Amino acid sequence: MAEKNISQGLKLALDMGPILAFFVGYLLLRDRTFMIGGAEYSGFIVVTAAFIPLLALSTLLLWRLTGTLSKMQIVTLVLVVVFGGMTVWLNDERFFKMKPTIIYALFALVLGFGLMRGQSYMQSVMGEMLPMEPEGWMILTKRVTAFFVLLAVLNEVVWRTMSTDAWVNFKTFGLTIGLFAFFMLQGKLFQTYGIEKNEAGE
Repeated sequence: MAEKNISQGLKLALDMGPILAFFVGYLLLRDRTFMIGGAEYSGFIVVTAAFIPLLALSTLLLWRLTGTLSKMQIVTLVLVVVFGGMTVWLNDERFFKMKPTIIYALFALVLGFGLMRGQSYMQSVMGEMLPMEPEGWMILTKRVTAFFVLLAVLNEVVWRTMSTDAWVNFKTFGLTIGLFAFFMLQGKLFQTYGIEKNEAGE
């Protein structure tokens, strides 16, 4: 299916909507418990159970509207279904809290494997959207790999040593702001190694 253009506002809403809904739902239900099928579930577990189909729906809508999904979106959905499902099934919130660690560690491993082979897998995925010289892609890939490792470690530290409230805030705002700030700080790299679109098309 050919890629279609949609407004950035709608794309952002589909990307961030489920995360914000999870945050709001947690704030509303964190102090409550629910008896379902004879078992007692915390508000966190109930919100996680609602988050899984919500993310699946938003991902499906994004695919139908744009005609494409990134590998990271697909992997994220799969891991949410797997670890979120285990959280609900086993009634153990630790599995869902480990999910960001698995996601960032997995992508760090994939990018690191490419670097060991002298390749930038990011260039093969994002090269058309962000024309840049190969050297720039290698530098960016090294930085992103290291950053993903840092995020994986931070997530482990937060969920293992802090409260669930602290982890939810970290997941909702810390990770999002961290990713945004990281790419904003790459402006000089993009400027140094970037290729003008008309030049890239020659």
